Amino acid sequence: MALRAAMLLLAGLALVGCQQGPTAAQREAAAHAQAAAQRLEQSQQELKLYHEMLARKDIQLAASLGQQIEQMYPGTPAASTVARDLPALTAEAAKQAQARRLAALWDYQTGVPMEGGTQNTASINATRSDGTQGTIQLILRRHSAWGQSVYLYGQAPGFVCKGICRVPVSVDGGKPQGWAAYLPPTGEPALFIKDDARFIRLLEKSRVLEMRVDLKQGGTRMLKFEVAGFNPADFPALPSKH
Repeated sequence: MALRAAMLLLAGLALVGCQQGPTAAQREAAAHAQAAAQRLEQSQQELKLYHEMLARKDIQLAASLGQQIEQMYPGTPAASTVARDLPALTAEAAKQAQARRLAALWDYQTGVPMEGGTQNTASINATRSDGTQGTIQLILRRHSAWGQSVYLYGQAPGFVCKGICRVPVSVDGGKPQGWAAYLPPTGEPALFIKDDARFIRLLEKSRVLEMRVDLKQGGTRMLKFEVAGFNPADFPALPSKH
């Protein structure tokens, strides 16, 4: 309708122009009317695409389109339409993006040949204070001959731990609890958690684990692991030998 009105206005001005020519004000009004009609048509086209993305459940793209419509076409029916649902849509898009980020922090390997058998692993790097990934890993391992293990793996010369030491572990900002740990006799820069099964059960219910360790080079370090994206299905048990 707006585009038709603009065309009628232009036609009217053309008729006037045949008689005496449109005034500057009339030409400006016609230009504004045409621009408004085009803007309205463009907003409706983007609104159609917005609804298509919602139908496909592409929340990320729908939220982005909704924000674009609000910013580029304020005051239009399209902007009013998206404004009703955009806050909730934007929140859901952010939630999904965070879930993908947390899931991507984990690396899974299954059926990997390893000396003495095969193994499945799930590993995650510690997160530094600036959000980047550190070099120390938390590794969950299931080996066909060695069984299940949970350990930290860093760089040589590794960790400080005499005999059975206690590693303070806090869950989601809670009070630290000491976990028994030990160094491997083979000398790798690793630190094994003694009660691996209980640790994995704890991890599956947690969002963030923080572990305080002592390094042979570097002193005491607080390690933060954003474990909420762990997927147990990607860390399967090994087939029974029976």
